[in-house]
Amino acid sequence: MKHEYADRIGKVIAYIEENSSRKLDLDALAGVSNFSKYHFSRIFAAVTGVTPAAYVTRKRLENAVRLLKDTDRTVLDIAHSCGFESLSTFNGVFKRRHGKSPSELRRELQDRNFSLGDRKKREEPSSSHEYDESAGNVNHFLRRIWSMNVTLKELPDLEVAFVRHTGSYLETGRAWETLGSWAGRNGLTPERQQFIGISLDDPSLVDEFACRYDACVTLPPDFEREGHTGVSFKKLEGGSYGRYAFYDTVDKLALAYANLYGNWLSGSGYEADDRYALEFCMNDPFRDPEGKAKVDLYIPVRPKDELIPL
Repeated sequence: MKHEYADRIGKVIAYIEENSSRKLDLDALAGVSNFSKYHFSRIFAAVTGVTPAAYVTRKRLENAVRLLKDTDRTVLDIAHSCGFESLSTFNGVFKRRHGKSPSELRRELQDRNFSLGDRKKREEPSSSHEYDESAGNVNHFLRRIWSMNVTLKELPDLEVAFVRHTGSYLETGRAWETLGSWAGRNGLTPERQQFIGISLDDPSLVDEFACRYDACVTLPPDFEREGHTGVSFKKLEGGSYGRYAFYDTVDKLALAYANLYGNWLSGSGYEADDRYALEFCMNDPFRDPEGKAKVDLYIPVRPKDELIPL
């Protein structure tokens, strides 16, 4: 299964290399891989070590450096031909990557006969497909460990009330306070209901302060929805999920997600389904003796042969 994942991400990489001068969006890249759009970037990062956007930018910069070295084309022409929307964007991204402007690097390449190949070997991380036997053994060991700690669960559809937070995922406390106060007034307590967090955006693709997060509480049957302010209502779709019991500080959740997608999912016989991951809150981190969050992470999955329509 891990080889199948690598092959599918390999198709995306080949597509990027052939089309890096064109506008590439997440929908198109996810379609090439046949992974769910919601989970595609995490899977891509787990296989390659970088996000899709970062890989596209890196490939465009590689092409730009080659053209600066081997041609007399203008910097503006190179910027457009490599897929950058404007010269200012190209200059900014280029300088952040190389520490100098395109014109400055061109002069350096010409004046000093600078060896791009040697520099690239020193600076670029190794390809995800280039690993020695020991690294492969380590990855196999990690997959076994994660397989021992993830169980498959079937969840029913859940009716919930929720409060949406927009901003850093480390600052969702206000949404939980608002929801908790409302829930308490309506007799919805942790002993009777489940409290669930949903991260609606991938922070590697969306600006930290634009990320959306829903703080949710499940509702009992026939709960009266009229006359409430400050909360909204929706249904969470049930189905198959991989469950992992997390207990650590909140900032480690991103690492748990990375390991679930990178070390468990690729060898599980399942694929990420096009539903949101759910974070069932099992404690209050502010009342925990160690300040840790106890969360049951539910990753939506489907059998690998159930392909998503393109």
